Amino acid sequence: MDNTNYNSMFSSYPDVVNFTQMKEMLGNIGSTLAYKLLRKNLIKSIKIVRAYKIPKNNIIEF
Repeated sequence: MDNTNYNSMFSSYPDVVNFTQMKEMLGNIGSTLAYKLLRKNLIKSIKIVRAYKIPKNNIIEF
């Protein structure tokens, strides 16, 4: 898979994004769908206390 275009498209985002940034990257999807993607592990993330940390590459791969 060629991620070059996506990497340049999301270059303004840090390497690890938060929940709100992930929603923006996916076209401003709703919170319910975003939480569902994370809970079902369709987008791999790390949950620290109550905050999700999502590597940008995981969103691009999704």
